[in-house]
Amino acid sequence: MQMKAEKMSIDRRAAIGCIVGSAVGIGAAKAAVRQVKPPIVDTHIHLFDPTRPQGVPYAGAPNLPTAKTGAFPSVYRSIAEPLGVVGAMKIEASPWPEDNLWALNTIERDDIMLGMIGNLRIELSDFAETLARYSKHPLFRGLRYGNIWGYDIVAQSRQPVFLEGVRRLADTGLVLETANPRLDLLEAMVRIGDAVPNVRLVLDHMPAFVPMAQEQAKYDALLRELGARPQIYCKLSAVIKVIDGQTRLDLAPYKSRLDTLFDTFGENRVMFGSDWPNSDRLAPIVSAVSLARAYFSSKSYSVQEKYFWRNSKNVYKWTTRSSEQKRLLR
Repeated sequence: MQMKAEKMSIDRRAAIGCIVGSAVGIGAAKAAVRQVKPPIVDTHIHLFDPTRPQGVPYAGAPNLPTAKTGAFPSVYRSIAEPLGVVGAMKIEASPWPEDNLWALNTIERDDIMLGMIGNLRIELSDFAETLARYSKHPLFRGLRYGNIWGYDIVAQSRQPVFLEGVRRLADTGLVLETANPRLDLLEAMVRIGDAVPNVRLVLDHMPAFVPMAQEQAKYDALLRELGARPQIYCKLSAVIKVIDGQTRLDLAPYKSRLDTLFDTFGENRVMFGSDWPNSDRLAPIVSAVSLARAYFSSKSYSVQEKYFWRNSKNVYKWTTRSSEQKRLLR
């Protein structure tokens, strides 16, 4: 049994080895990813329909095909399922309150979708009533609030009305998720976490934030503060960047930052997110999956499982819908 387990581990690393390098072929990457387990729950995708009569306030990068044809669960399934994805979370990117309902109606129709993180103004007087309605839907798993839509989470994190709304959200069992990290946003999340200790907080796109030299000491101190709070979770999403004029798909330029974030939050508080279809601006989703597989290939299968799907269950409290998702929990 031990020899068999070791052989499986070697085979798994060999498959990943095919995709590490700056000149990764998409066909080879797809072939390698298909051999690698565990399955994936993608905690960060966006959905929208630009063909609606009223249009959409956000449709991703205008040069992408989805900006015209739309980003739907069926489109996502067709490209993500062959890569081992068995479930996904839709993260709201529209400031229109009625689009929460559009999103719920859309994800209800495809069981690859495990839920959504919506958009409600926590500081408004009707928040309690609106939250009470949406929280009854099993696919509504939390709210997004951060550096987006003109919201000011830094200022709101000091306001009693906002913090009372966060307490209500926490008592309902839902998540508060940020948008687009900066130093002042991270400071705000420390304040919110201290004021509402039972709220589960999710930091998105943390690898994308690279502090300037004069910010590094403050950033390091904030990471220590965030890491010390067990209710704060981190998405290792939006990893791929253009470096020196080239989109880098190999692990080398990202490993140190990923190491820092993994060491800060630990194996129980990190999650995979592709940021599809925004990620297509730089590389197809197979590249995001391949890079994540490469980074975690040196870690135990148990740690890989946590990152790729188990931690998302603990954070979002999603309920299985498909047979593939049900198999995860057996």
